[in-house]
Amino acid sequence: MGTVMLGVSIAVPEPYGSLLQERRAGFGDAAAHGIPTHVTLLPPTEADESVLAEVEAHLARVAAAGRPFSMRLSGTGTFRPLSPVVFVNVVEGGEACARLQQQVRDEPGPLARELQWPYHPHVTVAHGIAEDAMDRAYEELADYEAAWTCSSFALYEQGADGVWRKLREYAFAGGPPGVPPQSTPLGEPAPTHH
Repeated sequence: MGTVMLGVSIAVPEPYGSLLQERRAGFGDAAAHGIPTHVTLLPPTEADESVLAEVEAHLARVAAAGRPFSMRLSGTGTFRPLSPVVFVNVVEGGEACARLQQQVRDEPGPLARELQWPYHPHVTVAHGIAEDAMDRAYEELADYEAAWTCSSFALYEQGADGVWRKLREYAFAGGPPGVPPQSTPLGEPAPTHH
């Protein structure tokens, strides 16, 4: 068995996803059409094909423990000069994304790994392109706004052609959006509110 390149992310839904993908392509980012618009939970990670079933079971457990949450994008940011990236900011839902990505990478799970940079939820709109095009992306999307309820995340595999394809979607178990998950340790009674 060979290895596969996997990623886990939250898709930016329509109509926002296509619009941002078109804008990214318009800035001259050749990779735009191979990368669905997303918020990364697990960056590209090489894994043995033999662990795919284990990965899927792990992600199903993470989703089962999750609840839908509000996501809101607003304005732009950049990782320059450390990394040639311009992005749209996640201004609501970032904490939930941070919790999720930690659960996805938790030991002893099949996707346990260190990150190159501290986790920062964002939606890339330009990567590795000319500086003036990066500046244009930063300026032209400065007023960008989008909001939705995130109710799932997905596992993607990168093909030999460089295109990321969705393998499976994982819906959160439920509960009303915006309700924080209960963090009561096992065996302890939940706090009661009067």
